Amino acid sequence: MTEHLTRTISPSGAWHAGAGYHRMILANPWYRGVATLQNAVSELTSDFWRGRRARTMHLPVTTGSISSPMGRGSDSTPVSVDLGGVRTYLADSMQFMLELGCRVSGTDCYYVMPSFRGEPSDPTHLSQFFHSEAEIRGGLTSVIEVVQDYLRFVTAGLLEAEADLVLSLGGRLDHLERLAGSPVFHQLTFDEAADLLGPGGVEDHGGWRTLPRRSERELISRVGEFVWITHWDHLAVPFYQAFADGHRKRALNADLLFGPGEVVGAGERHRTAVSLREALRLHEVPQSAYEWYADMRVTDPLLTSGFGMGIERYLMWVLDHSDIRDLQLLPREMGKAIVP
Repeated sequence: MTEHLTRTISPSGAWHAGAGYHRMILANPWYRGVATLQNAVSELTSDFWRGRRARTMHLPVTTGSISSPMGRGSDSTPVSVDLGGVRTYLADSMQFMLELGCRVSGTDCYYVMPSFRGEPSDPTHLSQFFHSEAEIRGGLTSVIEVVQDYLRFVTAGLLEAEADLVLSLGGRLDHLERLAGSPVFHQLTFDEAADLLGPGGVEDHGGWRTLPRRSERELISRVGEFVWITHWDHLAVPFYQAFADGHRKRALNADLLFGPGEVVGAGERHRTAVSLREALRLHEVPQSAYEWYADMRVTDPLLTSGFGMGIERYLMWVLDHSDIRDLQLLPREMGKAIVP
């Protein structure tokens, strides 16, 4: 077991700053360390997918088919912009394009790119963050296994290349060593998690349930360091997650909890246009912007599943840090003009 050391470099909370922010990040070595770790995660992500013969995709950041629209079960508020007089959206995810990419390339597909969410930032959430996302050919069980392999690979790579830096910024390595080794990944269905948490453990939205952050951390404490929560109420997740049963009450999805809470979200996609259109109806989402997405299932049927990992939230865990806003190199907040 690696000896625990005290962190020697701390952030200056530069995200609080207005004018002069650039001077703070140039003066404090914390931000140089953050930039180094961001680069390492990007390089290791490319190495992982290259080893699986997957392809990266160069995709736009604007879309007319947002993956988490306003509707029942949406987990984000879309960010709209005027693009030459046409209302469009900054992408919260380009997962739909990765699904298309699997069909175009005949391989699994991935990218690392920005994600835009229309909510304020807080200690565990950013309104603009970097997403490591991938889509693979196969079902939910397969993508869960890929996520676990990916996390072990990236974490082992950080230990090999940047252990001294992580010690200086975070003060410990033992949790990285456990993940890079052979950790136990526990699995509970959402119903099992709700029973374990008891009254008040889940938030009831009158037709679907969610887990507040405090309950995510409680599950980690009670079940184990790495916990998958699977088969959520379908109305609690975006419409594109496949139905898990004939009653269409549960979804074929899974969130991986560790560190600050949810770090990875994964799910299997609808196999047919009929199933997808039924999900759009249930979630009360207009179907017009998603006709192409439904037609893709008719034109080129393919079972795929995908996942997204927030890189800054992963780095929160790596550095055992309590505020995700310190993991931005250049902060961005909704409703705030920031230069640079």
